[in-house]
Order: sequence, then structure tokens, then C-alpha cells
Amino acid sequence: MQARRSDQRLLGPFLVLAGLVGLWASFELVLAKFATLDDPDAALGCDFSIIVQCGANLTSAQGEVFGFPNPLLGLAGFVAPVAVGVALLAGATFARWFWLLFQAGVTAGLAFVLWLIGQSIYVLGTLCPWCMVVWAVMIPLFWTVTLRNAAAGALGAGVQRAGAYLLTWIVPLTLACYLLIAVLAQLRLDVLRYL
Repeated sequence: MQARRSDQRLLGPFLVLAGLVGLWASFELVLAKFATLDDPDAALGCDFSIIVQCGANLTSAQGEVFGFPNPLLGLAGFVAPVAVGVALLAGATFARWFWLLFQAGVTAGLAFVLWLIGQSIYVLGTLCPWCMVVWAVMIPLFWTVTLRNAAAGALGAGVQRAGAYLLTWIVPLTLACYLLIAVLAQLRLDVLRYL
């Protein structure tokens, strides 16, 4: 169930880059959260308008779903893609169980992000810029890991051919997801009017 060597050369750098961007956005959110804890009325650098802001999201119940700030999950979680990417660049290969465990983590991350997207658009009525960076990372991360695992047979032989075919469509799939989120946000929040 190992990815071909050429796949690892492409997958490794992507995982490192995605993980680092996710870590950076999570770190910025942690700093913004600290600023709101220090001063609830703090003017955050990521607050651009009534619609595009971090403050409302960070101080909401949705911003602390598990009793602590959500960005801490990002700081912990985005280390995994960096570590796996570096290991792949070093020539490591992983067993099927490892890829399934990594898949479970990425899938859980995407499920949480999808819930947060819905909460942002339909409940809070705001779009947090740093949160959107996390969303923008999780979507291609999910597609890449899922389709890589399908193509390599880690998700079963029945989806190998479909995974290999769809693996070449990661960019259009990702862009379609971005477009869908943008359309939903525009329809619900009329974002363009507030920019």
C-alpha cells in the first residue's frame, strides 16, 4: 500500500507546506485570542469589517467548542502533516494502518472545519480571515490525502482506479469547494457589499 516514489516527492512538500500554513494561521489566531483575553475591546489586525473579522468568532461559544480556544487544535493538529511530509521527503514509507490513521485525523479535521464554516456563515454571520486560511488548507489537504490513499489501495481495492483518476483533479476539486463556500457566504452574508 505504499505510494510510488514520485508520488512521495510531490506529496511530501505539499504536506509540509500545508502544515506550515495551517500552523501559521493557527498561531495568528492564538495571538488574536490572547489579545481578546487581555482586552475584550481590542482592535484586532484581522478585523476588517462587520462581516470580515476574527474577534466575533474567537469570542463566541463556537470559538471554544471543547472548552479551550479552537486554534490550539490547529497548533497541535497541523504538526502531523509537517511530520509526515518531512518523513516522506526523507524516504520513509508507511504501513496501511498508518495511512488510515492519518486519513482519520485529516477527515476529522475537515469535518470540524466544515462545521465551523457553517457556524461562521449561518450562525455568527462573520468570516474570520485566519480561520479562512485554515479552511483553505484543510480542503486540499483532505482531498490530497484521501485520493492518495484511494489510489494506493489503502482505502480498499474497489476505489483504487477512481482514486488514481481523481488524484489528477485535486486542483479543480479544491477550487470547486472554494467557489461553493464563496457562493454560500455571498448568498447569506452579502460579503461583497461589506468589503
